[in-house]
Amino acid sequence: MSELNETDLRGGNDRDGRRNRPRRDFLKTVGAMPAIVAAAGLPATATAAAVEEPKLPQVRLGPHSISRLICGTNPFNGGSHLSTFVNRQMKEYFTPEQILKTLRRCQEVGINCWQAGGGNVELYRRFIDQGGKMHFLSIEAQKADGANIRRLVEAGAIGVAHHGEVTDSLYKSGQIDKVHDFLKEVRDAGLLAGVSTHIPAVVDTIESKGWDVDFYMTCVYERHRSAAALEELLGQAPIPLGEVYLPKDPPRMFKAIRATKRPCLAFKILAAGRLSDRRRWVEDAFRQTLESIKPSDAIIVGIYDRYSDQPADNAALVRRFGVGG
Repeated sequence: MSELNETDLRGGNDRDGRRNRPRRDFLKTVGAMPAIVAAAGLPATATAAAVEEPKLPQVRLGPHSISRLICGTNPFNGGSHLSTFVNRQMKEYFTPEQILKTLRRCQEVGINCWQAGGGNVELYRRFIDQGGKMHFLSIEAQKADGANIRRLVEAGAIGVAHHGEVTDSLYKSGQIDKVHDFLKEVRDAGLLAGVSTHIPAVVDTIESKGWDVDFYMTCVYERHRSAAALEELLGQAPIPLGEVYLPKDPPRMFKAIRATKRPCLAFKILAAGRLSDRRRWVEDAFRQTLESIKPSDAIIVGIYDRYSDQPADNAALVRRFGVGG
């Protein structure tokens, strides 16, 4: 750069006396574009943007192409799963304006899907109205009148998963078939129908029933065991009884994920932030997850970008470990 003066950079005289060399070279490149497009087998009207490769590996979800990295929403809503103090810090940081800024950054690095609850749908519409381009997946606990489903359809959501906490409660009480009624309502509304769960046996049970499910949302940690279950596993239960993340849980869920042909969206791969303290832990979690799930699966990761460019960092790890989806 030190050998070029300001005139050179604007397209004036180059060093051997010819005028507008940079501009002429640029026009040559533009002129060559139709040939490049034709060679690619695309219509003559295609542009450079049309032949640009996606910034992240993609998977199919129904008719949609989804980045293998999906933006989660718990940090946006102040749900850290760590402590009330972290919840408050997240809620303070994530104003509506900051959420929109973070979503725009996610889009810049290639993330094209946001998974959130129906309470975020108005903010999603605001993002789209401001020129954002991102799919929206929701989780819902069914209401009797189905108003929440209709609202999601109107907002442009592409799919809805039955809320994992409710799914697991129904499974434990022997009422899992109630989820089937919810799926039918979602499908009748024209949306992709999914089931979220934290329990591998839920996936196995639904598969054995042959339900028409488009996708699963699968937490890799069974984080809400009862005190009795923890006593049986560990010999004791923590005090107070909170969320417990056991390192042998992810392989159990990975096995259930691989056993179904349906797309699975794995979440809480960083144990709700507990594996975020060291870079090696983060890399290991991304690598283990992406190597253990199917190439047709994706991951959902919550973003808390107050201190670092997490969208870019996470995208780099998916490009590193998740190619081939």
